[in-house]
Amino acid sequence: MTDPIIYRCPAKVNLALSVGPPRDDGFHPIASWMVAVDLYDDLLVEPTDGETTFDIGWADDAPVRSTIDWPIEKDLAYRAHKLLEAEAGRTLPIAVTFRKRIPVGAGLAGGSSNGATMLQTIDELFDLQLPTERLIELSTRLGSDLAFFFTDGSAIVTGLGEQLQPHALDEPIDLCLITPRLHCNTGAVYRMFDCMPVERAADEAAVRKAASGDVRVGGCFNDLAEPACAVEPMLSEARASAAQATGRVVHITGSGAGMFIVAEGDDDARALADRVAGELGIAARAVRTIG
Repeated sequence: MTDPIIYRCPAKVNLALSVGPPRDDGFHPIASWMVAVDLYDDLLVEPTDGETTFDIGWADDAPVRSTIDWPIEKDLAYRAHKLLEAEAGRTLPIAVTFRKRIPVGAGLAGGSSNGATMLQTIDELFDLQLPTERLIELSTRLGSDLAFFFTDGSAIVTGLGEQLQPHALDEPIDLCLITPRLHCNTGAVYRMFDCMPVERAADEAAVRKAASGDVRVGGCFNDLAEPACAVEPMLSEARASAAQATGRVVHITGSGAGMFIVAEGDDDARALADRVAGELGIAARAVRTIG
């Protein structure tokens, strides 16, 4: 029997995010510069003799914990497993253990990262030999963010998240990642966005401009920041408090409630995180882009 495989599922941050008005089917086209960062959920998968089990819990060093109460049938990793069983035309029995660190509802795509990693893990574990293009195609059936996790960690993402253009980084980017004990419902944030009429399409040119410059001197933006703060007013308060405590611009990632500050380096990121955690009592940590 094959030895267990342990994978790390990284979080993502939107350094730039432009959102267009909804299409006829209600989905919103986007243009975004996404990067993966070194905050990970751990995934252990082991083949079994016939029964599939899922054990999902928080790692001992998780920065923010919340109740894990969603139905397993809605978990993206569970759905990824079922999707590959259908693709393979047979059962693929496994014992799954997740130890999570990526906060839920923080715009960091922990669930999407779990689902994408599960697709890759099962493909390797059972030697399905599915082309990466097919795995990406399957991932888009589960959600819009999963496809990004098949890149090397930095990409311009367009369409509904399925169009990927790798964007190599000249050097790693250090961030102070701030994760307040708040939860932003993505659907509610997009509904609020729709109440703020947008006449233009998702602005890929603006995203590319941000990606081509030095983010340390500006360029980050997020069309969902204002709607997220409207949905969760305490996010707006936390953002303002973090900005005042650090004297830096505080950005929101995705649909919130995660925030970040672009740092000058690892030492600066750690100092900023210590200041936010010490003065405000809000979980914060230094992270760095990967890939």
